[in-house]
This record gives sequence, C-alpha cells and structure tokens, in this order.
Amino acid sequence: MGIEDEVSSNAVKTYKSMKDLGFLTEEKMGTAERITQTVKLPKNMVLNALQELMAKGWARRKVREKAAGYYLTK
Repeated sequence: MGIEDEVSSNAVKTYKSMKDLGFLTEEKMGTAERITQTVKLPKNMVLNALQELMAKGWARRKVREKAAGYYLTK
C-alpha cells in the first residue's frame, strides 16, 4: 500500500517534491514557503497537504524560531 492510496493528489505532489528537495531528516528540513515554490500549487493547498501528510504519519513539523520546518518520516 503506497502513499497514493492514503492521501489526496495534492499531498502526493507535496510528498514527491519534498523527497526531491531532500527534506528527509530533521537536520535537512524545509519551510512551507520553499515547498510551495517547488510544487507550484497555492500556499494554502500546500499547507493543507502538509497537514494531511502529518495526520497520516508521512511527515513531521518542527517549530523553529522564524519559520516551522517540515520533513518526511516515511
């Protein structure tokens, strides 16, 4: 069972973009702004996709001083 079966198409695009950018560990996480530039979707759609990925356990969010960072867990 892959990610395509669990989440929406926008979440799959976001996931693949994060994987291509190398946001795979807490040390190499990226901001929602950076992900939005790569996915070419509106920011609110990317944020909703990130929420969906976090709810399903595919991504994590780390609160930092200026902007929150996101990285993949699976």
